[in-house]
Amino acid sequence: MKTAIIFFFAVLSEVTATTALKFSEGFTKLVPSIIVVVGYGLSFYLLSLSLKVMPIGIAYALWSGIGIVLTVIAGMVLWREPLDWARVVGIALIIFGILVINLFSKVSAH
Repeated sequence: MKTAIIFFFAVLSEVTATTALKFSEGFTKLVPSIIVVVGYGLSFYLLSLSLKVMPIGIAYALWSGIGIVLTVIAGMVLWREPLDWARVVGIALIIFGILVINLFSKVSAH
């Protein structure tokens, strides 16, 4: 349970950093730029703690997949980015790929 909480905050800090990256306007705005650096640093640190328990393939697939979905939602909410059929299908394929790898791969985690 502790690992899941740490992992959740790793994903959350990554999505926060990515969102701040757009607000930083190419690192020309100080506060969003600081949030980017701190957010990514915290995210990688927390992800590294999660990797003590979680297999790297599963952790990274979940981290990136959840991050993609949350970042798309942030784009829709904050910048009114449209969600057309191509984006829905593309995101669904990414999530489907993550599920296939994690559910059916026979490769050992270690």
